[in-house]
Amino acid sequence: MKRKLIHIGIAVCACLVIGFLSSFATQSSVNDWYLTLEKPSFNPPNWIFAPVWTLLYILMGIAAGLVWAKGLHHLWVKTALYHFGFQLLLNGAWSIVFFGLKNPFWALIVILSLLILLALTIRWFKVVSKLAAYLLIPYFLWVCFATLLNYKIWELN
Repeated sequence: MKRKLIHIGIAVCACLVIGFLSSFATQSSVNDWYLTLEKPSFNPPNWIFAPVWTLLYILMGIAAGLVWAKGLHHLWVKTALYHFGFQLLLNGAWSIVFFGLKNPFWALIVILSLLILLALTIRWFKVVSKLAAYLLIPYFLWVCFATLLNYKIWELN
């Protein structure tokens, strides 16, 4: 049990660090460039993103920690965590491309890739731990919403 909690703690911290680092790109343009964009009617208020992403990063970390705690000597655990790591990198890259580079089209390409890789990650997590897979479902749904939002922003601008 103690080992599992350590793995979860490390994984949660890693996810939160990725979120924190990608927020630098977001902050660089959320209060200027982003304000000038046409947005769809279903665009949420800016204040909602930080608490939602914080919760999602915590759930992601718990999920990754549960998988990791099964032991890295298992091929399925390694495969699941490789997928998780790559999708986490795409997650951070999206903020850099959308907000840092101010490029909604290429951000759409990144988020579509993220969505595919996230679906594969959930599939692999389910092989190792059903609970871990279920913990990623809110993240998957949010990324689906974010993909639609990204598409509409690109289309409108």
